Amino acid sequence: MKLIAGLGNIGDKYVFTRHNAGFMTLDRWSYMDNFAFKEESKLKSYISRLKSDGEDIIFVKPTTFMNLSGEAVRAVMDYYKIDVSDVIIIYDDIALPLGTIRLRADGSDGGHNGIKSIIKHIGTSKFNRVKIGIGPQIGPSENYVLQNFSKEQMDALKSILDKAINATKALMQEGISRAQNKFN
Repeated sequence: MKLIAGLGNIGDKYVFTRHNAGFMTLDRWSYMDNFAFKEESKLKSYISRLKSDGEDIIFVKPTTFMNLSGEAVRAVMDYYKIDVSDVIIIYDDIALPLGTIRLRADGSDGGHNGIKSIIKHIGTSKFNRVKIGIGPQIGPSENYVLQNFSKEQMDALKSILDKAINATKALMQEGISRAQNKFN
């Protein structure tokens, strides 16, 4: 069983913000593969399940807001007995240019509060990540990430999210090294 968490903030005012790239990826995936999310308050998340290539996948959109994402990821891991080796986190990365996808199996939080929370709650930085570039940053990062994508960026976003989905699928099917060779 795999856990795929897309990071973001809940609420209408955040829907199209750069910080919601993880949520947007899972929303696009759910549209493409016809699955829906249901709120599971005890797991602090919107959850969906899908079987793909014989593998059970739990999709997670934390309802804790970005800075407490680790609470939701830990709750889902504990409830479904998912090992950290089966966790994939999809999130925005301000240091990468828009449209860039970067896969990692380990690393620091890079100043990302959602990742910082996950590292704190699961007790390790060794988990798979799919980072979606949202840069270059203009102004203070805390303001930039909470701004909506521009019209031009929104036009490009569908193909960027598709690329993130394909990178995540490759990571699950082929492992981190092969997926990195294809998408990094």
